[in-house]
Amino acid sequence: MNQVVVIGLGQLGRVFAGGLLRAGCTVVPVNRDDDMAALSQRHPTPELVLVAVTENDLHTVLAALPETWKSRAALIQNELLPRDWQAHGTTDPTVISVWFEKKKGIDAKPLIASPAAGPGTALLCRALTSIDLPCHEVAPGDELLFELVRKNVYILTTNIAGLKTGGTVAGLWAQHEDFARQVANEVMDIQDALTGRKHDRDALIAGMLEAFDGDPEHGCTGRSAPARLARALRHADSFDLAVPTLRSLALQASPY
Repeated sequence: MNQVVVIGLGQLGRVFAGGLLRAGCTVVPVNRDDDMAALSQRHPTPELVLVAVTENDLHTVLAALPETWKSRAALIQNELLPRDWQAHGTTDPTVISVWFEKKKGIDAKPLIASPAAGPGTALLCRALTSIDLPCHEVAPGDELLFELVRKNVYILTTNIAGLKTGGTVAGLWAQHEDFARQVANEVMDIQDALTGRKHDRDALIAGMLEAFDGDPEHGCTGRSAPARLARALRHADSFDLAVPTLRSLALQASPY
């Protein structure tokens, strides 16, 4: 029976674990205080090591990931880009851009199909489709990068713009399209800088709007929005990007 290590049993980690169990895998859970080195000795060759921690914890986990697990890593975080795994010597991970939402006490709800790439794609898609969450394979490299940037544009634009507008994604576009485009363009400035390449902005906007159509009543903002804005501004500062709309939002949100 295939073994899959799941690091992090939060909302998303439990969804994936349930799908993997349904797909016939043995799930080896890893909680925050567990000794990964000791677990890797007991489970040295799992089919996949799913890193399901939050984006804030990703780099700490990747830095501590046992060497025997690195080539088996699968990543699911928001705001994910190749530089994140490359910084830790992980060269060919399985990566999935998660397009379903899971909140406590509510079944997972898909917006659109989640694209995935890398060695463990077939297993992850089989696990998700077994619990009625659509998934499809994309090619590593440029196709995967576009999907990651697309998700980043969606989540950062809606979260950051929502700090001012509130409401739903449908309302954001119907009532505040010009403002949303300003935020999206500055988000894309940051994504271009982080990836070292110019992305097709029309295609990214179209991809964002497809996700809006997938769940028009999706709320724009949440608890993580201020942290996303602060993180975006740190990236902008590191590349000397002006991003005036984002900076204005940060000033408006500041208590001082």
